[in-house]
Amino acid sequence: MAAKMGANMMSICLLLICYFVTTSSSSKPPNIILLYADDLGYGDLPSYGHPITEAPILEGMAANGLRFLDFYSANPVCTPARASIMTGRHSLRTGVWPGVFYSGDYGGLPLEEITIAEVLKTQDYSTAHIGKWHLGVGENYKYMSPNQGFDYYYGIPYTHDDCPCLKCFYPDRPCTYTCNMNTVACPLFRNLDIIEQPTDFTTLSARYSNEARQWIRGQAQANQTFFLYYAFHQPHNPMFSGEQFTNSSKRGMFGDNVLEMDWMVGQVLEEVREQGLEEDTFIFFTSDNGPCMSRPFDGMGSAGLLKCGKGTTYEGGQRVPAIAYWPGRIQPGVTDELSSALDLLPTFTNLAGASLPDDVIIDGVDMADILFNHGKSLTDTFLFYPAFTYPDIGAYAVRYKNYKAHFLTSGNPNSGDEWNPDASCRRDSPQTPFKPALVYDLDIDPQEMYVLDKNKYYDVYAKLYEIKVQNEATMTWRPSEINKPFNISLAPCCNPGCQPVPQCCICPHQLTGVTTTPVMTTQMVTEEITEMETVRIQEEIDSRPGNA
Repeated sequence: MAAKMGANMMSICLLLICYFVTTSSSSKPPNIILLYADDLGYGDLPSYGHPITEAPILEGMAANGLRFLDFYSANPVCTPARASIMTGRHSLRTGVWPGVFYSGDYGGLPLEEITIAEVLKTQDYSTAHIGKWHLGVGENYKYMSPNQGFDYYYGIPYTHDDCPCLKCFYPDRPCTYTCNMNTVACPLFRNLDIIEQPTDFTTLSARYSNEARQWIRGQAQANQTFFLYYAFHQPHNPMFSGEQFTNSSKRGMFGDNVLEMDWMVGQVLEEVREQGLEEDTFIFFTSDNGPCMSRPFDGMGSAGLLKCGKGTTYEGGQRVPAIAYWPGRIQPGVTDELSSALDLLPTFTNLAGASLPDDVIIDGVDMADILFNHGKSLTDTFLFYPAFTYPDIGAYAVRYKNYKAHFLTSGNPNSGDEWNPDASCRRDSPQTPFKPALVYDLDIDPQEMYVLDKNKYYDVYAKLYEIKVQNEATMTWRPSEINKPFNISLAPCCNPGCQPVPQCCICPHQLTGVTTTPVMTTQMVTEEITEMETVRIQEEIDSRPGNA
């Protein structure tokens, strides 16, 4: 670890100059809170154009903070996007490809990779993670966040649709989405101990909020600088909400879900204010990828005017909301500077007065000039890698300044089926190469509708191709962690050694009155659809080389 954090003296000098300029009113670095939504689309918030969504807390942050118009997630699906936000590196460098981790996977984010939490701990930050992890569980919980630099963890270690669907809405309404029926019920962890299985989602948000507030309060009382990574499950399917938010919004269950998340954000802001930390705390909100568009009537997100959604490398798959908030330090406004989730590790490193690892490639850049001066981005380039990428495929698309080139495209199940009028988004839209590439001017055509004439824009085409070739020539692909074998015995079980797995994995204190059979109605989700989803997940696992 010490070698990894060794100093490149020139980099340290530049970082410290920027640090003292941006934090000169305080003798200690700021607290940092990263708020991370799950599948929130570019068009899902009022400040990004949605006419019905209610999110008063986030709207307040947007009005009083810096709202980003050109901010990208590092990948169009959960796991690789989270690997990148934690490390500042494209996920293929970390072995987190292709696809996502499931509950019984052997693999995970390699422990050699340096996370934001590990960087900040070099500056004596206290670190906590609340919510979703989705970067692997592994044998003996090897890859979970307490082993990746976090002092405290409270949450579910993967996506909650990788569990049998039980009740999702207060008081006992069932879930309306297909889930994995062949694995253990969702486990709720405190550090590396399971405290509840199955998790009660109708009370989960309130408990997350209580944990976050208590932890922040404890750090304030100890006068301890802290980093909180708060990764919401909302608004990933299946939707869920507690008593306060069920049937509370105009946008139905999706709106209820977002409004509950917004309240959770508000609880964090309220605790920060009550502890007198608002002027000492940098808060950043964003989403892991674009919206899921597979459930048109009971939980579909919105990419606004952007093309397609989750799982694709079109704009709707990766351009996401982002808000930076720090009263008195960040002036309210809007920026259209190119930036991404890859930039958060370098930015947090700068704010903390820490140094970047000097023996690994960091793909992100420091956003300090954007944040504190409404200035320019340090990068004019971004590469788009698909969810299921391989070394012989490489980047699907490249952005340079306001231009974007698609060298390959494909649809994705998360961007819809026949109900999506744009056939190129659908799951049955195959991987299609383009020679020449499809090039768009995103300033005038963010919908990616009008291909630029190659003869007229020859220099732009050439530059975009040059960037792709140069980056792929230097890109290193760590062996895939996701392609490691799957074994249901590795799935977290509150009752270890029980039989039959996974049905017996229920915490003993919850056994009375618990059923592992979800209640469904034909109006909501049929057994046939549930079986299709279970088969889809199993086929994906079986297709991995290690299981062939």
